[in-house]
Amino acid sequence: MEVMNLECVQQEAFGFDALSAITPPRRSASAQLCKRCIDLFGAAALVIVLFPIFIVTAAMVYVETGAPVIYRRRVVGPKGEFDAFKFRTMRKDADVILANDPALMAEYRRNFKLLHDPRVTRIGRVLRQFSIDELPQLFNVVVGQMSLVGPRMITLPELAKYGVHKELLLSCKPGLTGYWQVFARQNVSYKERVQMDVYYLRHWTLCMDLVLLLRTPYKVLKMEGAF
Repeated sequence: MEVMNLECVQQEAFGFDALSAITPPRRSASAQLCKRCIDLFGAAALVIVLFPIFIVTAAMVYVETGAPVIYRRRVVGPKGEFDAFKFRTMRKDADVILANDPALMAEYRRNFKLLHDPRVTRIGRVLRQFSIDELPQLFNVVVGQMSLVGPRMITLPELAKYGVHKELLLSCKPGLTGYWQVFARQNVSYKERVQMDVYYLRHWTLCMDLVLLLRTPYKVLKMEGAF
């Protein structure tokens, strides 16, 4: 798969053909069925293979900060809101810390991410560096709420940042990995994240998904843009 630079992605995502930019592309039933089979069997196999990591990670989170070890993030998908599972990487009073710090809150509202987040625990920082905190989302994939590959997982307030592309974003399940996660991660602005999601959704193919899946482990191990 050819990797396009952000300027090309921006032109593709916000080009002159406004209708094609916001209208969800047609995907054949056979392609969608194939994608679902890859999701189901791939996620189930990964849960089995990585089960020891699940156990060890859960134990480390519990020893450092106690229960719960799983954090439920409320996100949106084609069928509405659902809880995406993650290993908890923040202190239990994370929401209180954010609410009581206007500067942190302002930064969070701009990017829905904090570069130096004081709420993250020691174990949580390691889990984030290697994206281990995302592994419980394999269960979201198994039940059909997410896909192994797709656009970024976002919350309902973030949806407004997609503007006219809201319908396009909601035409596809959010992914455990994806175009943005492999080629940019946290090294780009929120606007550029949106552009990359739109590019992926307009040019999706099964081949693109397979390439992104193959590149994901290497990207994770390099720990680029992970925090």
